[in-house]
Amino acid sequence: MSSILGALPVAQFLAEFWQKQPCLVRGALPSYTPPIDPDDLAGLACEPEAESRLVCGRYPGTDWTLRHGPFNAQDFAKLPDAGWTLLVQDVEKHYPPLQEILKHFDFLPTWRLDDLMVSYATPEGSVGPHVDQYDVFLLQVQGQRLWQIATDFDPELLEHCPLNVLAHFEPEQEWILKPGDMLYLPPGVAHHGVALDECMTWSVGLRAPSAADLLLAMGEELGAREDGGGRYADPDLHPSRPGEFDDSALERMRKLLGSATREGSEFAEFAAGFMSRFNLALEPANPKPELGPAALWQRLQAGERLLRNPWTRLTWIERNDEALLFAAGHGVACTVELAVLLCSDPEPDLFSRAPREAELAAIVELVNRGHLVLSSD
Repeated sequence: MSSILGALPVAQFLAEFWQKQPCLVRGALPSYTPPIDPDDLAGLACEPEAESRLVCGRYPGTDWTLRHGPFNAQDFAKLPDAGWTLLVQDVEKHYPPLQEILKHFDFLPTWRLDDLMVSYATPEGSVGPHVDQYDVFLLQVQGQRLWQIATDFDPELLEHCPLNVLAHFEPEQEWILKPGDMLYLPPGVAHHGVALDECMTWSVGLRAPSAADLLLAMGEELGAREDGGGRYADPDLHPSRPGEFDDSALERMRKLLGSATREGSEFAEFAAGFMSRFNLALEPANPKPELGPAALWQRLQAGERLLRNPWTRLTWIERNDEALLFAAGHGVACTVELAVLLCSDPEPDLFSRAPREAELAAIVELVNRGHLVLSSD
């Protein structure tokens, strides 16, 4: 597979551009033919399971409108010829063949990859100049789009606007992206994309939890423990002035939080499990009936394929030369080899060698929880 960074070496991209400055890649996916078209995207936006938005407006105008799906055919029939954008999240999960696109970004931690958002815009379609707090790769697959960016900007937003549109935006750089071109933007860069004709842009976003996200999740986990993660204690207490919250009390509080959040193995399991479910739009449902190892292996040998549920996110940590694999927050013990295989390929090949007994048990658990799926297609 050719690099989506073109002639730019991965090491150079990570050293000079990743979370530092924008990077334009011409011909990132040359001669690429998208497997879905605008009609397919509109059809997906009509499905209740899809997260979709319809944005109308033109900058610097202030008459922006935002509608959330699901939509219907009449909604699209009423739209003007220009000035609107349809955006659909998690498209690679609704249409699994698009997961191949994410393989182009395997130079990044796979647990950081979030989703493939597809936007279709008519001429002058836009969502206005705005700022994201996560990394994003913007891949042009149809038509042309003008991208303008600024790193020094006024953060004030338009009042009474359903979108986070910057009230004032003065571009510092701009490029016209044609099919196959890609623009990488680190967090905190103001950007404005305007369709020059009918166009589709695919956005690969990266997950980036905030400290608040981690602390809230940690609080929920600690709250589920009998001891609540420990309790404030002061056996070394000395007299103090009435009502004073002195330095020694503050230090005890810090130590309490530190002991609750920094216990090596426990925190590692929490963090890996948390990232496997962070911002998960849909958790896989448990299928019925449950399979045993013998029945599962028999079906695989009969020609059924093992597929990763597209809604499942996998992360793993190493423990004593073994892996603890997390699927949407649930931990399963397995070998490191199996964890790498399941995380790297949405259709893992188990026949390069026969799975060991412990590996087959892990696969059975993942199938019975809906994270792996058997398919005869």
